Amino acid sequence: MDTTDLSGRTAVVTGASRGLGREIAAGLVAAGADVVGIARPGSAVPEGVRALPLDLADVDGIAAAVADVGDVDVLVNAAAVMSARRSKTLEISLADWRDVRAVDLDAPFALVQAFVPGMAARRFGRVVNVSACLGRMSGPGTAGGLAPYRVAKAGLNALTRNLAHELGMGRKGVLVDATCPGHCRTDMGGPDAPRSIEEGADTALWLAGRSATLNDPPLTGRLWEDRTEVPW
Repeated sequence: MDTTDLSGRTAVVTGASRGLGREIAAGLVAAGADVVGIARPGSAVPEGVRALPLDLADVDGIAAAVADVGDVDVLVNAAAVMSARRSKTLEISLADWRDVRAVDLDAPFALVQAFVPGMAARRFGRVVNVSACLGRMSGPGTAGGLAPYRVAKAGLNALTRNLAHELGMGRKGVLVDATCPGHCRTDMGGPDAPRSIEEGADTALWLAGRSATLNDPPLTGRLWEDRTEVPW
């Protein structure tokens, strides 16, 4: 993995106790970062990761919970919850809709607000939003069903692109991108999924470690899969 040395950098990874979040947190530790892993209370994070117990469903409590983390250079929003497989728009309850949106879209927004102003002030930052192919409106995202999850991930894609533009598309030192990890063998994806956790986490780690200059930033504000840009 050709990730830039992240020694001296602080990273925050959500969902760090399992699946893609855990793999990404461990990978950032290996790259030299000081990693804070946000996970539900009572969950175990990888060795070398500082645990921050937090239920992201409590969106209103996020700002206070992360206030003492300090300056953050890399934010990876990897935590997600899946809606029931037959949760169609006209059938899902408002409560279930809000439960999915809270973790998959509102929590990333709250963490962006907590950490990205500091990134912009210091002229360095990496925001990586772990999205999903089901959130892409160019195919998988338009097939119906799984309404709360699909719509929340499409919203996360929109947040990514909008924030990147607000930050000058990398010219302020902050790169903001989303990645579609594909169908991976996680608790959410199941044991028969075609991709390994390592394959799913690779692009997020690559995005977190990309080097950049203010005058010549790399492509950002994009959706990536296997280190290649894919349509939204």
